[in-house]
Amino acid sequence: MIDRKRGSALAAGLLGALLALCLAVTATSALAADRQRAAADCSAGYVGLTFDDGPNAGNTANLLNALTSNGLRATMFNIGQNAQNNQGLVRAQRDAGMWIGNHSWSHPHLTQLGSSQMLSELQRTQQVIQQVTGTAPKLFRPPYGETNGTLRSVEQQLGLTEVIWDVDSQDWNGASTAQIVQAAGRLQNGQVILMHDQYATTLAAIPQIAANLRSRNLCAGMISPATGRAVAPDGGSNPPTSPPPGGGTCTATISQGQQWSDRFNLSVTVSGTSSWVVTVTLNRPQKVIATWNGTPSWDSSGYVMTMRPNGSGNTFGFTIQHNGVWTWPSVSCSTA
Repeated sequence: MIDRKRGSALAAGLLGALLALCLAVTATSALAADRQRAAADCSAGYVGLTFDDGPNAGNTANLLNALTSNGLRATMFNIGQNAQNNQGLVRAQRDAGMWIGNHSWSHPHLTQLGSSQMLSELQRTQQVIQQVTGTAPKLFRPPYGETNGTLRSVEQQLGLTEVIWDVDSQDWNGASTAQIVQAAGRLQNGQVILMHDQYATTLAAIPQIAANLRSRNLCAGMISPATGRAVAPDGGSNPPTSPPPGGGTCTATISQGQQWSDRFNLSVTVSGTSSWVVTVTLNRPQKVIATWNGTPSWDSSGYVMTMRPNGSGNTFGFTIQHNGVWTWPSVSCSTA
């Protein structure tokens, strides 16, 4: 006769062992992905992988799995309606380390609308993404890549940087997986590729895109709100293609500080030399109202600040009164 207590204990033990094995496999996969990212050679620079039209039930989760398992991060340009209806997937995008952008509320031809309708399309999407993730997007991709001066003015009101693309994967036009991989193979440092959330061909291309980037010493980076170009994931400068003015090596990395309704703080860390000159170019009508740990000077326009060391180290900061424009200024570094 079978001892039921012993049988139950054995079953529980087997279940526990199986669960431990699953957790170990998951942890090992995550660790492998982290090591893959850490070991990546990014000497040729960074590119922007972008996916439009999400999130979509049944597609987005698989896309995120493919990206993370291949050590890739990407920018997801979400449609506001989709974000509203799939809030868990928006949080999954954030938690997977992806950057989330605005792709309008309903994907209309925006250039055929009036400014108030444009504002509604962008503003509603900003609001829902901020509510779900805690952060409002800084990047905007106009549907169909259609833009004009009125739309850009609306983008500026909301502090959004418009991002088009350098390479079109044509996945929306029936491109095969091989053709999508081939398109990604044309990416160069700083460039951005257009892909979409919902196509099986695009999903199947992810591992090959990752392998191709690694073979060319390129890495998947973020899209800079200052320039709309792909940069290192921490927002730092790309590997320079030529020595900076004045000779030597100098890199300026900008990062966010505190933020208020009317202003925000930024800091810039310089590496490579202790004798540097950093140029900060504001986005009109922004204004710098305070600086620290550096000696500033200004050009005649009042929108270009030159900062030099004052003996306080290689990190300086400043406060920007944004006046409706939240986009970070651009920074460049040269040796003194």
